[in-house]
Amino acid sequence: MQQPSDYIFGTQPVAEALHAGKEIDRIYVLKGAKSATMAEVLSLAKDFHVPVNFVPVEKLNRITRKNHQGIIAYVSVINYASLDNIIESAYQNGETPLLLLLDQVMDVRNFGAIARTAECAGVNGIIIPSKGAAQINSDAMKTSAGALNYIPVCREKYLDKTIAYLQECGMNVVGCTEKGEKELYEADFVGPTVIIMGNEEKGISPSYLTKCDEKVYIPMKGKVGSLNVSVSAGLAIYEAIRQRSLQ
Repeated sequence: MQQPSDYIFGTQPVAEALHAGKEIDRIYVLKGAKSATMAEVLSLAKDFHVPVNFVPVEKLNRITRKNHQGIIAYVSVINYASLDNIIESAYQNGETPLLLLLDQVMDVRNFGAIARTAECAGVNGIIIPSKGAAQINSDAMKTSAGALNYIPVCREKYLDKTIAYLQECGMNVVGCTEKGEKELYEADFVGPTVIIMGNEEKGISPSYLTKCDEKVYIPMKGKVGSLNVSVSAGLAIYEAIRQRSLQ
């Protein structure tokens, strides 16, 4: 359940929030809504790379019955970080970068649990897509046990370009997938690494999977065919930590 503090509504309040530089997670706009202020909001959202979803009025009314004027914006509880700054900071601190890229992980509690594990393990940052990701709201913050206050989160518009850029930076891109070619423990996590975790139901998008340097799976012996994505992420992260501790 969303808390009222997670969102603002009305064209003028949303426009003012964007002008003020507030971190907006995403904006829901009524399909077909037109006004000068709405046009200003959409222009600002584009400038600040804020995802906009055009939705029917029923969607907006489910969030609030107040006079939303056809627009609701979710305010992020964090400040998004720059990918370049995350990588540069890791090297400046004498660390070998370890990043986590989440491809359409949609469940807020899964995201929070992943962030908690990643922060505890010393992961340098989490990368998420601008669209198709869990909302970073008070529920995510609570599930992360406050970890989202400490671990940098980067929001990227085009993950395919992001993956290519990371590879150009010398990072090994490891996709954790049931379609993996070798066991998790056979991958090389010692050097600069990006671990990709996929959507709860569909896994990693095929177009991103083909770009991975290594594709690994978690061996299982039970009758249940898959693990929760937050558990899988934890296993992959700590395998990287284990390998690095042996160096």
